[in-house]
Amino acid sequence: MTKLDVLRRYLLPCVSPPTNPTAAPPSTGPVSKKRLSTSLRDDIDVQDSASSSASTQPPRPSKTMVIGTLFGRRKGHVWFCVQHDRLSVKPLLLLELSIATSQLVHEMGSGLVRVALECPTRPELKSCVLRSVPVWTMFCNGRKLGFAVRRSAKDETRVMLKKLESMTVGAGVLPSESGSGEADLDEVMYMRANYEHVVGSSDSESFHLINPDANSAQELSIFLLRTSA
Repeated sequence: MTKLDVLRRYLLPCVSPPTNPTAAPPSTGPVSKKRLSTSLRDDIDVQDSASSSASTQPPRPSKTMVIGTLFGRRKGHVWFCVQHDRLSVKPLLLLELSIATSQLVHEMGSGLVRVALECPTRPELKSCVLRSVPVWTMFCNGRKLGFAVRRSAKDETRVMLKKLESMTVGAGVLPSESGSGEADLDEVMYMRANYEHVVGSSDSESFHLINPDANSAQELSIFLLRTSA
């Protein structure tokens, strides 16, 4: 089975994102009223206790939908590009990963890929936005695989995204324009899909490939983590 076949088989279930279930209608039952306390102090204590309990609740993670594209040359390594939508010219995030394209295809064949990008909490990085960290230590399925580097989109990347702007989900190969005898080595393999972007805190974000099959787990996730030094 070719690398392209693996990519297509991997993306086949991801034709459309899952739909959210219809929210349940608000309850129309009677609203219970608190009985008037005989002591004003008791009422104040109850209110203070409820306020304190609410303030200790951790913030809920925010979730948004984004477009994620994994791409790379056949004999090169992988890049990961995140866009707000398929027409975005400026990527939300562009990372150059140290994992080879052929190795990622092999990992995807197992049906489960977890990429963790970690950076230490150094003073110069502690207050910056997590996605602006320049260099990450990379782990794939628990194995350390070098580093990942944040990049700015150059003309070559913008041209590639322009070619893919009509596509939300899919996998394939973009032919080389070099015209050399080894043009197949310059072909760019890509895998494009919807991802759920989860911001857990200022020190953790993640991107999860959306699989519409409710009976299967997420098959590919990329985590950004700021860890203790």
